[in-house]
Amino acid sequence: MDHTRALTDAVAAFAKEHFAADRRVCVALSGGPDSLALTAAAIGADLAVTALVVDHGLQPESAGTAAEAAAAAEQLGADARVLPVTVGADGGLEAAARAARYGALDGAREGRPVLLGHTLDDQAETVLLGLARGSGPTSLSGMRAWRQPWGRPLLSVRRADTVAACAEWGLHPFDDPHNSDPRFTRVRVRTEVLPLLDDILGGGVPRALARTADMLAADDEALAGLADELAATTTTPDGLRLSPLRAAPTALRTRVLRRWLLDGGATEPTGRVIAAVDQLVIGAPGRGAVAVGGDPATRLTVARDGDLLVWRTAPRG
Repeated sequence: MDHTRALTDAVAAFAKEHFAADRRVCVALSGGPDSLALTAAAIGADLAVTALVVDHGLQPESAGTAAEAAAAAEQLGADARVLPVTVGADGGLEAAARAARYGALDGAREGRPVLLGHTLDDQAETVLLGLARGSGPTSLSGMRAWRQPWGRPLLSVRRADTVAACAEWGLHPFDDPHNSDPRFTRVRVRTEVLPLLDDILGGGVPRALARTADMLAADDEALAGLADELAATTTTPDGLRLSPLRAAPTALRTRVLRRWLLDGGATEPTGRVIAAVDQLVIGAPGRGAVAVGGDPATRLTVARDGDLLVWRTAPRG
């Protein structure tokens, strides 16, 4: 199999669908096989590539690794920039590094789309993690191939294919030790859970999970559009109108609630929090306020006030 041709064709098809007018793109380059193969394929597909290399500073040699990745991109014919970031602590190391990375990429892209090297295997891991955490259909629908400004041209490509393509191109990807560190949940899913499922079920599990994501994504997009219409009739400057929400199907009502909570400053609402807020909408009057976030000094809650769902704040302690 000509892996380089397969990857280049995948990127070319993606570009034809989404970037017909402007061929300038950024590629998020870590130096690993997925993003390095994506960089080479994007150049092979005649895109004008700027490689953005985020240096998380989490390893002593990270600056040198980032510089090597940038140099590899330049040798392929891309422009390259290294973006040093400071990783915080909110939500754990994985979540904090992701937030820092996406913030840096968004700040440096200068209006261009950013291509990400996520593969079919990454999609399968995302779906399985969402299923295990009870995250709901939006999480199970996985990563979108295109959600401006983020593009993922390799979601139909296996991770083994990017490794093989790098070998065929004569590229030498960086082997990030974090990708084999069992402290990270995703690593254990990748190295232990998925191989075990694949063995027990006779193979094909990653592709089956990715197909599940594709099917649920179509359903989720349709429901999101209907939820937009419902939100337009329920959202007011004073709060969220309850009467039209009560008449709506649960799938639409909870989507509107989740979006309203996020827009109002709630911490990422879990299924349990959304269910509790939903009971304020459909349950009998008199229920107490639901805590949805805040900061060290202030407690943020949602309460029912007549036919409105409203925000309340109170000092902690």
